[in-house]
Amino acid sequence: MASTQIAAAALAGRYGIQAWHAFKTRPPKPRKFYEGGFQPKMTKREAALILGVRESATPDKVKEAHRKVMVANHPDAGGSHYLASKINEAKDVMLGKTKGSGSAF
Repeated sequence: MASTQIAAAALAGRYGIQAWHAFKTRPPKPRKFYEGGFQPKMTKREAALILGVRESATPDKVKEAHRKVMVANHPDAGGSHYLASKINEAKDVMLGKTKGSGSAF
């Protein structure tokens, strides 16, 4: 009887250790992206959220982030024309090249 209890405890400990290692080595949760619609006139904060950079990002970081986001959402690769225009608008806002007219849509 005691040997059965010892075997059960050892087996439970083994599975507990395996579960702990699986928990520790699980892949990280995906990054939480900006939820919500677009503002009527894009702000620098919204532009930074779209591109995934800080509001104080350097022009080189903004251009690199724009390229990465645009590659993933380009209309020629099955992306949306609307999202592409918003991504371009975000780059312009971050680089200070806004015309004040907003999106083409």
